Amino acid sequence: MYCLACQDEIIIQITWANLFQLSQPTAICEECAAGLKLLEGGRCKKCSRTTEEVICSDCLFWERQAEMNTIEFNYSVFVYNEKIQDIVAKWKYRGDYALGEVFRDYVSRAFRKRFSFLNKESLAVPIPLSTERAMERGFNQAYQLADFLPIASSNVLSRKHGEKQSKKSRMERIATENPFFIRKSINKAVVLVDDIYTTGTTLRHAAQLLKQHGCPNVYAFTLIRG
Repeated sequence: MYCLACQDEIIIQITWANLFQLSQPTAICEECAAGLKLLEGGRCKKCSRTTEEVICSDCLFWERQAEMNTIEFNYSVFVYNEKIQDIVAKWKYRGDYALGEVFRDYVSRAFRKRFSFLNKESLAVPIPLSTERAMERGFNQAYQLADFLPIASSNVLSRKHGEKQSKKSRMERIATENPFFIRKSINKAVVLVDDIYTTGTTLRHAAQLLKQHGCPNVYAFTLIRG
């Protein structure tokens, strides 16, 4: 068994505590797992930004933008650091689909902890890539993350092709026009799924469209809080 992140062999020390759990495969070694930093402690209740404030200044800004105040809250799993940056670069930009399995258990546990209040009819809606970007990468990482969740997912959103968000400044991201269009209406709660929350603009654009087409409540669940 080898670590998906570093390719080193995973050697499991057998103890009485783990004797009956050996049949469960481990996707990541202890050293790589130690480099991933879970979001803990104080966080903004709206966007998961690390802060001691109840609502951060970014979210207060969005609350003043009525048309874009479309998400109940975002919940993120990891802090953005060098280790997760390295793993995500290999996973997302080098087409290493299997590497996404590193995040399966983390994502599943975090979702069950924070979104236990949702009923079984709720839907996960992954943030789509444009057709051109999907062909370039080979897969959409948000679709894979949505598959880790205990609720059904629906690919009801599509995306126009445009410049990568990572190449834009913060203000350019905030000023971006809505890049999405929707294929059908949804009249139940939705959890938008994406790999990273940076300014929140992309998620809010998607939520805006969903709410315009009958969705009563939109939440967001992201792997990383940038």
